[in-house]
Amino acid sequence: VSNLGISNEDKIIIYDNSDLISSCRCWYSFLYFGHDPSLVSVLNGGFKKWKQEGKSTVNSKTIINKSIYKAKENKQMVRSKIEIDQNISLKNFHVVDARSLERFEGKVPEPRPNVRSGSIEGSSCLPFNQLINKNNNTFKNIDDLNVIFKKIIDTQDNNIVFSCGSGVTASVLALAYSLINNKYIPTIYDGSWSEYGLIK
Repeated sequence: VSNLGISNEDKIIIYDNSDLISSCRCWYSFLYFGHDPSLVSVLNGGFKKWKQEGKSTVNSKTIINKSIYKAKENKQMVRSKIEIDQNISLKNFHVVDARSLERFEGKVPEPRPNVRSGSIEGSSCLPFNQLINKNNNTFKNIDDLNVIFKKIIDTQDNNIVFSCGSGVTASVLALAYSLINNKYIPTIYDGSWSEYGLIK
């Protein structure tokens, strides 16, 4: 991050060319390493929407002045496999899986080798693409997000842990949930199903 010339006080706007997947993971990473949440945003719609609207772009290299960025981990934003296993009986938090329903229910094989099909006991499924408008890669409006989340969780609950295949699309759910619950601290099972479902 220092090599990118970013300082701890900078306002950061993140974009990508996917369905917000990479930018949301980048957003989560900055928060995990201590950047002020009010200074980190994702460009809604990403590069796809930016280009659709005919906004200006450049292809020249940006001149960067190296900074000294100081990170401070917030380890409460991550859950481990041990904590996930313990929670099956303790039920201290609710796990929500961002994978497709077919993968969650084990009806299709996992795309990664040596990973079994299925899901974490007691978890719920909310495919991340249900939160995104297909035509322009933007998040659905707040009212719609509220309706979608309320189908599976209490939207005042701050003890929510998001999971997926590898900890990336879980970040899409975490950002969307933080839009409707401003007291929520994004929390992810980073190993996700690629760790939990690993065939040993």
